[in-house]
Amino acid sequence: MELKNKRVLVVGLARTGVATALFCAARGAHVTAAESRTEAQIGEPVAKLRAAGVTLELGGHQDKTFIEQDLIVPSPGVPADFSQLVAARKAGVKIWSEIELAYQFLNGSLVGITGSNGKTTTTALIEHILRGAGLPTLLAGNIGTPLISMVDQTKRNTVTVVELSSFQLELIDTFRPNVGLFLNLTPDHLDRHHTLKAYGDAKARIFENQTAEDAAILNADDVGAAAYAPPKPQVYWFSRKQRVAQGAYLRGEEVVLRIDGEDHTVLRRGEIPLAGSHNLEHVLAAAIATKLAGAAVPAIAAGVRSFAGVEHRLEFVADVNGVRYYNDSKATNVDATLKALDAFPGRILIILGGKDKDSDYTVLQQPLREKAILALLIGAAAEKIEKQITGSVTIERAGTLQRAVESAERTAHPGDIVLLAPACASFDQFENYEQRGRIFKDLVRGLQINATGSGAQSPAASSSTRR
Repeated sequence: MELKNKRVLVVGLARTGVATALFCAARGAHVTAAESRTEAQIGEPVAKLRAAGVTLELGGHQDKTFIEQDLIVPSPGVPADFSQLVAARKAGVKIWSEIELAYQFLNGSLVGITGSNGKTTTTALIEHILRGAGLPTLLAGNIGTPLISMVDQTKRNTVTVVELSSFQLELIDTFRPNVGLFLNLTPDHLDRHHTLKAYGDAKARIFENQTAEDAAILNADDVGAAAYAPPKPQVYWFSRKQRVAQGAYLRGEEVVLRIDGEDHTVLRRGEIPLAGSHNLEHVLAAAIATKLAGAAVPAIAAGVRSFAGVEHRLEFVADVNGVRYYNDSKATNVDATLKALDAFPGRILIILGGKDKDSDYTVLQQPLREKAILALLIGAAAEKIEKQITGSVTIERAGTLQRAVESAERTAHPGDIVLLAPACASFDQFENYEQRGRIFKDLVRGLQINATGSGAQSPAASSSTRR
């Protein structure tokens, strides 16, 4: 796409919006950036944008600004049914997500990963395996670095591995991954998509533009995702419960790749360093994706064995007086919290709460009854969660993350697990789930310092201070 002299509006100036505005300005577009926050609230990026020649419309949105554009690129946090976007669409203005714009300029091949849970771990694992196999790779998307920021680094032989959210996929046009993964579908973001079908339809757009030359990978054990198997690309499956015709599956205790009718053993289940059956699914998905992207079986096995996991995803923080603390701040929906609970045998003190996403917390009752000894509730959703889990576990309204950690430390006994797995978004008390996770780790580090009296800390705990 030629951007020179095009009128481009970028809506929202978080990380993705800033990167998009600077990208378009560098290619000669007449860029306007609209943001409801004020200049003081946005901070440092304002100077960079002005230096690049970007016109800023801050503190609100003007209807005519949306109509007078050739292209509008909303940030992922801006709903597709935002009133001014609807008006612009009716006026014939092209509206693309940032990943669609980036795709127009991308070189090399693309592996895209979506799903309700496990996207970040699977994305990071795929990139880790491919890099270890000697392939030139880039990691981008919803995992942290906007895809648009990586475009200039891509070459003909680059494999770009991208985590994709429903927010990003709902506004694509020609975006087409060579390998696309749909990991699972469970209720999430219903406050934005309103129905599970609309949410699933948005995620399934990952396959929309694929051809017979491409590969679609789906979870055979997940009814919601499996229903979206596409007709055009080659379909591969992964399963920990059944043998698949093409893809990856668990045979006894072995991870097996099945391609063109032949089975290839990758490694044994006990060699996987990540805890939980959900992480086994991530390994299966990554194994078939990396094989299709060009990695050999021994390199896949080596990559899985050496993968240390991802920050904020069932991340071990520290052992304090025999109590183990785990940070799963990325558990921003109920299904992710169910998977976190499933990863441990019991004696769990769980921290729940945050910004509700129109979730049903009643499904937590049985696993809490079986696995947990205390639920510490924080944030705006605390009252709703308490009503929906009452009777399953002892409940304490801690209010804040700090008070929850302090209470857990007073209550827990050696052998217990303190688990941050909130089942909610973070935006009521934190900037994002990363900040929530880092603060949790800092609080645990404080407990550890007090316990040792020497300031000694585990590598996992100290990582939060290096960020």
